[in-house]
Amino acid sequence: MFELVLRAPQELVETASDALAEELGALSVSVEDADAGSEDEQPIFGEPGLPAPQPGWGRSTLRALFEDEAAAERAATLLLAQDWAAGLHLQALEAVPEQDWVRATQSQFAPVPIAPGFWIVPSWHEPPAGAERVIRLDPGLAFGTGTHPTTRMCLRWIAAHARPWPRVLDYGCGSGILAIAAGLHGAVSIDAVDIDAAAVESTRANAAANGVALRVGAPDLARGSYPLVLANILAMPLELLAPLLSACVAPGGSLVLAGILERQTERLAAAYAGALKLEVADREDGWALMTAERGPAALA
Repeated sequence: MFELVLRAPQELVETASDALAEELGALSVSVEDADAGSEDEQPIFGEPGLPAPQPGWGRSTLRALFEDEAAAERAATLLLAQDWAAGLHLQALEAVPEQDWVRATQSQFAPVPIAPGFWIVPSWHEPPAGAERVIRLDPGLAFGTGTHPTTRMCLRWIAAHARPWPRVLDYGCGSGILAIAAGLHGAVSIDAVDIDAAAVESTRANAAANGVALRVGAPDLARGSYPLVLANILAMPLELLAPLLSACVAPGGSLVLAGILERQTERLAAAYAGALKLEVADREDGWALMTAERGPAALA
């Protein structure tokens, strides 16, 4: 493998990246802040739901990977010959050492403690000593590996309130981690739904690997009411889904919501106020877990 490294101003990043990936045969193209680690480093990513502070870095480093040196040299020659490419500068053309990319990726994931005796453990790791409940999980395209505060807070809530829930709904299931956790903590029947086909497949595979039976599919799979409704998404979709999710909570049931920044909690509480009293149940790293309980059904 050979890597072509280029320096590009903001206005040429997208055009150069597209040319490398779509016309010049690059196996992959990555973009980095050329000023990272210096006094000129600038953030370009905002908080969820907010616009980015700026569209891109002032100066970017493009790294394009090619099968061999000849392909990398040809791409560099053709790219730099374009009239619009005057602002691009060749930084390096170098061999990339062979390595086990799968093993390198796996090394980034380690077992995650959730609660006493409850761990999230990648499939290539052995469970830690004392682990009583273990979710074996392979990171995939779907969100939910147990490392993000929103997921950890949901898992802690499930562990602390474990019971034989007759029905559970995991809305926006991602990797299926919350649905699987509910199954390991007593849930009898579990529906896991997501609009993303990759999430549906990831949930199905992870549930099978953990010996948890559930139904998984698109959101229209959800029917009726549930003693436990889980949704770890983001504040904006949770706000839009307030009528639907509220209606899914059975009398005496619980609603558990995550993906909410602490500054967004009042807005979420207001969105659900007509049906449920949503309150902050946990906080971690600027994120909040919000829960609500529906009162028992009135006697006739």
